[in-house]
Amino acid sequence: MADATSGPERAPRVQRVPQRFGTIVVVGGGCYGRYYVRQLARAEHAGALAWRELVVVDHDAACQVAALTPEERPSALRLARAEWSEYFAAYLARAAECPDDAREDAIVPSPLMPHLMADWLAERARARWPHRRVATEPLTHPPTVPWQRAGEDGTHYVSFAEWMCPINCIEPARCPHTRGDRTWSLPVALARHGADERAAGRPVEGPFVFHCAHRAFGVGMLDVRDVLAADRAIADRGAATSPAAFLVGTASHCHGALRRIVVD
Repeated sequence: MADATSGPERAPRVQRVPQRFGTIVVVGGGCYGRYYVRQLARAEHAGALAWRELVVVDHDAACQVAALTPEERPSALRLARAEWSEYFAAYLARAAECPDDAREDAIVPSPLMPHLMADWLAERARARWPHRRVATEPLTHPPTVPWQRAGEDGTHYVSFAEWMCPINCIEPARCPHTRGDRTWSLPVALARHGADERAAGRPVEGPFVFHCAHRAFGVGMLDVRDVLAADRAIADRGAATSPAAFLVGTASHCHGALRRIVVD
């Protein structure tokens, strides 16, 4: 009990419970990958994140992540020397065989990477149905967003931002650029777009959106279990319907990349 000479009682210190992951895969070991790995080290030191293994995928064994000092390195860090598509073909195939082992795995995407998850899903469909055509087709009726552009490979890029965003923006509820509430979210908008397409008589399955959400210390991740769920859904619905169209996207609240994968 405090007496007249006592100072104010201190509130008990709140113990942070870390977010726990299995394997975290960082796409690329260059400047972005180095930034993410250093931030993950800080998150681990602060007790915000924990993982079983942290893998950085890069074709260059002398990438910037490889040059990190021991003090900068988080625990259980491993550099996988491979092309991105090659690595994910093997890694996600193993995860699909043992999904329970990958239920806590996550991927830290690179801002400059191709649509790797859509590439893997399309290759899985080709292997599943070798006598059917699996192709990426343009979005004939793209979603309504402030900025969008069609890429040469069929990827459709969309954004709610018409300005340049900093790479470390965590997309908070209050937008740092507009200084107002962030009233938009691409996963929500894309779900609405898929429903609108079906209502207009343009059948499309999905969308299957892999949401890159902020986890801690400026690092966004998408969950591997969502990619595996999309693979299972494509297998089930593609077997029942021909032709079938699937809308696949990797998106944060503000920016995204879409593919329309068609199986005839």
